[in-house]
Amino acid sequence: MGPLELGLISLGVIVLLIYAGLYIPVVLALVSFVSVWLMRGNIDIAINLLTISVKDTVSDYNFATVPLFTMMGLIVSKAGLGRDVYEVANQIFRAIRGGLGIATVAANAIFASVTGSSIASASVFTKVSVPEMRRFHYGKRFAVGVVAGSSVLGMLIPPSVMLIIYAVVAEQSIGAMFLAGVVPGLLLATVFGFAILIMAWLAPRFVGGRYGEGAERTEPLISFREIMVKLVPVVLLILVVLGGIYGGVFTPTEAGAAGGLMAILIAAARRRLTLRSVWEALVETGHITATILFLIIAASTYSRMLGIAGLPTLFGEWMQSMDLNLAMMMAIYVLLLIVLGTILDTASIILVVVPLFLTAVEAFGADLVWFGIVTVIGAEIGLLTPPLGLSCFVIKSTIDDPSISLADVFLGALPFAAVMLVVLIFVIAFPQISLVLVR
Repeated sequence: MGPLELGLISLGVIVLLIYAGLYIPVVLALVSFVSVWLMRGNIDIAINLLTISVKDTVSDYNFATVPLFTMMGLIVSKAGLGRDVYEVANQIFRAIRGGLGIATVAANAIFASVTGSSIASASVFTKVSVPEMRRFHYGKRFAVGVVAGSSVLGMLIPPSVMLIIYAVVAEQSIGAMFLAGVVPGLLLATVFGFAILIMAWLAPRFVGGRYGEGAERTEPLISFREIMVKLVPVVLLILVVLGGIYGGVFTPTEAGAAGGLMAILIAAARRRLTLRSVWEALVETGHITATILFLIIAASTYSRMLGIAGLPTLFGEWMQSMDLNLAMMMAIYVLLLIVLGTILDTASIILVVVPLFLTAVEAFGADLVWFGIVTVIGAEIGLLTPPLGLSCFVIKSTIDDPSISLADVFLGALPFAAVMLVVLIFVIAFPQISLVLVR
């Protein structure tokens, strides 16, 4: 049995083991290790391959961005900046039917630009937005759905850990990926806002709210000074991180360090930071970083195994032999992303699928930066779909309301998953949406 046959069998075994519930990094690393051993008939080669994967991953300077941006996001979350941003956004949109939903989307878009984590956004705004929307008699499914839908903006609007992971896998510039995520991220947030307006018009019972009684106007207005106090720290953080990267002052890694330091200073200045919360943020950063690096090491081993088996080249040639155009191939790719999203998290999808499709995408002459944005949006849809739907699970585990079931969260998120699919189609049809700031 040749390397090609063993490679194909290994893909089938990986899929079966993942569906069986085994830990994804262990599956990727173990199956890849055994496959290379069988392909070359020498266990030393498999051990060397695993060693190289570990060394290249741990020593890669770009991976320092993962713990740095993760820590920054956790510090910002613990400092309560998410609540501050939401209060300002709520004041701006309070006079609109469905305004609290739009305020949540706007606040999540801003919060995403300083955290880069959809999980952090889902956790923060479940505690902040859902109780407020329920207080004003918004529908429970709409309340949790809008939080779930808008939380995925953290995966797209830079800085985003998923964009970093894709950049490393596809050997693209992290700065270029950050730039490419800006316009699609803002577009998605804008379309979410319009979708809420349409839902409030077509399905008022689903959206709910007490706008007709003027309930949203009874809350005291925030003074201009309070708005500045709440927004200036966020603006400063955005300027330091994104301004530093795009202005050429920092590399993405240095920007992560500067952002982490700025987040600590802001939280300390506002007296919202204790030694205990700093310790908790550091420990959680370690857990998240270790998980991501383990996954990337396993995926690196998997990618090298695919290369030894010659599967990416074969897959690209097969795609071309089927006389598929780029649009048809992307339709297959998006369908695969959505299906995998029902069982895998976004990082796993990127690391498992992207190495297979890169050669085929390059053969069509498509831009790999654009392909990365398509990948992240497509994989994000999986965060809102059962049975995994990671953002939905985070919301359910965070919310303190037994009347809201996991099914309510998934049903509430469904319209936003549909909106994401529409935006994804536009990004595929018009690549310049993601490349306008890059090229």
